Amino acid sequence: MENSMKEIVILFLKHIWMKTNHLIGKYTFGLEKRHQLLDKRACSAIHAVNLRNYLGAQCRTIREEQGDESEEFLGLFDTQITYIEGGRTCSGVHPAGPSVHFEPVAVSAKSLDPCFVFILDTGTKIYLWNGKSAKNTLKSKARLMCEKINKNERKNKAEIFSETMRSESKDFWLALGQPDGQPLEEPPKEHVDPNFSPVPPRLYRIQLGMGYLELPQVEVPHGKLVNTLLNSKNVYILDCYLDVFLFGLVKKSTRLVNAAAVKLSEELFNMIGRPEYALITRVREGTESQFIGWDEVIAVDFTRTAESVQKTGADLTKWAKQQETKADLTALFTPRQPPMPSSEAQQLMEEWNEDLEAMEALVLEGKKFVRLPEEELGTFYSTDCYVFLCRYWMPQDDVDNLVPVDEMDDFQWVCYFWQGRDASNMGWLTFTFTLQKKFKALFQDKLEVVRTYQQQENMKFMAHFKRKFIIKQGKRKEKRDKKEVDYILNVPFEQEDDSGIVYVWVGSKSDPDESRLIQEIAEDMFNSPWVTLQVLSEGEEPDNFFWLGLDVQAKGYFIVSEKCSDFCQDDLADDDIMILDNGEQIFLWLGAKCSEVEIKLAYKSAQVYIQHESQATR
Repeated sequence: MENSMKEIVILFLKHIWMKTNHLIGKYTFGLEKRHQLLDKRACSAIHAVNLRNYLGAQCRTIREEQGDESEEFLGLFDTQITYIEGGRTCSGVHPAGPSVHFEPVAVSAKSLDPCFVFILDTGTKIYLWNGKSAKNTLKSKARLMCEKINKNERKNKAEIFSETMRSESKDFWLALGQPDGQPLEEPPKEHVDPNFSPVPPRLYRIQLGMGYLELPQVEVPHGKLVNTLLNSKNVYILDCYLDVFLFGLVKKSTRLVNAAAVKLSEELFNMIGRPEYALITRVREGTESQFIGWDEVIAVDFTRTAESVQKTGADLTKWAKQQETKADLTALFTPRQPPMPSSEAQQLMEEWNEDLEAMEALVLEGKKFVRLPEEELGTFYSTDCYVFLCRYWMPQDDVDNLVPVDEMDDFQWVCYFWQGRDASNMGWLTFTFTLQKKFKALFQDKLEVVRTYQQQENMKFMAHFKRKFIIKQGKRKEKRDKKEVDYILNVPFEQEDDSGIVYVWVGSKSDPDESRLIQEIAEDMFNSPWVTLQVLSEGEEPDNFFWLGLDVQAKGYFIVSEKCSDFCQDDLADDDIMILDNGEQIFLWLGAKCSEVEIKLAYKSAQVYIQHESQATR
């Protein structure tokens, strides 16, 4: 049985070798020399894998090269192998042709040409008209473009209709402007110049100069537009002759530039003569699907499927773990990025707050959201949930009419939902079924909901609190322990009132502006006649309350001490670090409230302890 199966496979492989000049199956080799094209080698490897999967073979694929064949491979043939010069077949890989270009044309039956493919977009219906002489590449590319428009812009709510020349539907002719939906009396004729070449695009950046607006042209390398040419801080105009795109106006560009960009794009549009169907289109960041080279491609291996691998009896989990995974670790060896300068941070904060027209703050109390008192704005609690409804000024979408038709057209609402680290998801569920529904009904597509978690807030959201963003442990309106330590050291006296000393510690290398800000926060947090505020500079700390309040060891340095022999789980304090030696293993237990410095020192101490014990047992 084994011999007969071997003969069948060998005969089948020889048959394929005669047709494709490749031996495919358990072995794969080529008669061309190494310096020739690699596409035949790729095709042979693909077919070898497909054949192995088809047969359910558990063997591996072995690559054989001309003049370097293995003895096992040569033993499969009864006679000596003879090499024939040249190649019997052409390449199995289709060469890449020129890129497909989409050109806007007038919405008219006269625009149709049998050598091309046309897309007629009516919103909910997208018609794809295929000329009888159009290449298959154009048809497939145009179909892909229609699918992208439906997915990215219409949220899969549009319908795509394929129209064949001379067999068009009545709805297609109605959408194209034909009276009563009647087709043309004569079929469309070829009228597009075969030597037609599109107008090269020009990209301009709008920026503020010394008292005037500048419009420098951005260099486009090799004439290919890529998204790396754009910066969220700027506003751009892309002039493609028949299309003028206005990019920006949303993220980080200034309000003055936003307002001037709309008028400037209209002036640029009217500077040269353009057809009546030419348009000005506003493009928001993240929706630039019409630009060339924008979509990223994910490489997929189509040669093997889970079903084909299972036929071989292979372990898919084990196989997946053995696959090579590429990783970019350059960030580990590059210097740390410098922090944002204070001047740039201040400028960004002013720009973001300049567009903010109003902000309404609410907090979850029980099962409903109530207004947050003005004096609590900027103070958060880790067990609570907050909602901030922000209204931003936005430029108009209609570039031809600078006078707003509706006062809502100039504004965009962003609802930030802030959730503390210790808060449950019930706050988010309460918001989605109550406030979010009301806001959606009021503002419709003008509303954007952003859910953010504690210490994961974006910069724009934090900028609205004017550099006073305080997070406290616990729940709002909950009786708090006097000895609780906030971000500023509070040392209460052992009395019934709230008297005590608040220390503000200022490092020797700290920023003066931040030092002033921390003092203002301390005054706001502990505004009481019974509390004394004291500012301490590094190296001038008193020995009485400051170091005692920090609960530092009397020795003033990191120390490791041994616990008693009858220790138990109750000895594990959440602000301590424990090293446990059971004779065979060393455990390092980290408390939830221990600092990073303590963790590093404790980890190093454990290493020293292990090294010492290893030397002692020798």
